Amino acid sequence: MYLTRRSRWFGLLFLLPFLICFVLFWLLPLVYGIWMSLHDFRLSFGENGFVGLSNYRDLLFNETVHQRLFLATLTNTLWFMLYSVPLLVICSLLLALLIRHLPRRFKTFFRTIFFMSYSISVTAVSAIYLWLFATNGGFINRLLLDLHFINSPVNWTSDQPFAWVVIVIATVWWTVGFNMLLFLNALEEVDNTLYEAASLDGASPWHQFLRITLPTIRPITFFVLITTLIASFNLYGQTLLITRGGPEQSTTSLIMGINTTVFGQNQLGMGAAMALLMGFIMMIITGMQFFVSYMATKKEPVLAKSVTQKKTTSSATNITLKSDAEKERKIT
Repeated sequence: MYLTRRSRWFGLLFLLPFLICFVLFWLLPLVYGIWMSLHDFRLSFGENGFVGLSNYRDLLFNETVHQRLFLATLTNTLWFMLYSVPLLVICSLLLALLIRHLPRRFKTFFRTIFFMSYSISVTAVSAIYLWLFATNGGFINRLLLDLHFINSPVNWTSDQPFAWVVIVIATVWWTVGFNMLLFLNALEEVDNTLYEAASLDGASPWHQFLRITLPTIRPITFFVLITTLIASFNLYGQTLLITRGGPEQSTTSLIMGINTTVFGQNQLGMGAAMALLMGFIMMIITGMQFFVSYMATKKEPVLAKSVTQKKTTSSATNITLKSDAEKERKIT
């Protein structure tokens, strides 16, 4: 079927809003950011000449103030990813499994309750956890003192490793609902006949989870892992509002370092180079995940064949059970 010229124009007309937004809000800022990173660009004085790759050399190879700030904030961000991403993925999956096995009349209620925290702004979340973990008069400190678990108040936001504990807990509580909904929708798509066939074969719930649930929800798991890593790499609001980047800049994220370089040190060109390197690192991490997922999928047998075989086995087993039951009725 060939499209007429009029249909093609209509198709381009529908694409035009997306293309305009893509060019204005993604392509042009990217090109302009690359141009700024190649110049000595100051926030107050503007462009002061072409410097080529000098900003990138200062960040990667030369021992400068900017390199120390870049490496320190990058390390802090990677530590946060290591702490938060496994918890966000595992906790959201556990919540989805729990809600899936609840009675139907309770599912909507608990799904809404767990997702509500995701709709709260980072400012409100930070205010809540600042009150909970305040040194003087905070709820957590008062509770631990009343239970005699501690003898003096803990400086949750001023000492390590407690500062990371507060930030990770706040992040998990804030964002776990979104991942939970994704997992819950994926679990609802799993064919129940596979579980029935596995139960007839004597498979335990744990083996059913490993052999049926996880392979079936693999695409959603990969998507959740990718989006969670990207979101964790963009850490900014929690550390800025809860710990102010302290203690001793140990929770200062990479975006906070870029903000300091641009607005605190008046180095817009250097900040643009840091932002582009940040995007490049995120692309490398995402590419590695795609490669690992591809290799894992390539080694495993095709899921569709196993699903078809299990469905056939399940239906055959059900037919056999029904025929045996009918024979017993006739005999009696």
